[in-house]
Amino acid sequence: MPRFTEFDFGVSWVMGFFHQDGTHYGDTAAEIVANHLAGEGDEAALAVRRDARTLGNLPSETLEVLWNAGAEYLPSFETRLGSGAEWTRTVVGLCDARLSTEPGVRPLSGADTEDGTACLDAVVGEIEEARFLAAEVRAALVACARRCTPDLAFRVLLRAMAAAARDASLSPDRYARLEAVGSALQYGEFVVDNVRFLVEEP
Repeated sequence: MPRFTEFDFGVSWVMGFFHQDGTHYGDTAAEIVANHLAGEGDEAALAVRRDARTLGNLPSETLEVLWNAGAEYLPSFETRLGSGAEWTRTVVGLCDARLSTEPGVRPLSGADTEDGTACLDAVVGEIEEARFLAAEVRAALVACARRCTPDLAFRVLLRAMAAAARDASLSPDRYARLEAVGSALQYGEFVVDNVRFLVEEP
């Protein structure tokens, strides 16, 4: 069975809320997330919660690097969000609150539980080759792949690539490799497609 959505999902989807016009959805970061979750099905909240809980395996400083890399206009951790660990726990709590409004929520199943373990080496290889990303971002992504899931790390990598657009480019061969990883992870059509605009013209 395919994933529940053809588009991005989980924590990487949440990162995409924080763009130039993101504040149209709420006055605080928590409100922005809550308002997006309110408009989506149970699977969306379950996928975000699954990712955010998994991120609990990482140190707070690493979490801050990941959130900042994947989001274009994230509020300051020091003045608005607390630590990386606190913000990640906030996201878990927002998912819990959203899911508590629905009776009999069914757990994720099938492709939606894919963690990408078999793709670990491929995901780490793509992270290490993304030299246009800062060294600390690449290190945080590798830690995410090894200590959380390769699936989550790969989706955050795609977000980080898109956010670094001014400095980033992809060869057609590299993009084909990313598509192959996305296919192995059973992503929908528009997940890897988020970085297609970075492909160099032949």
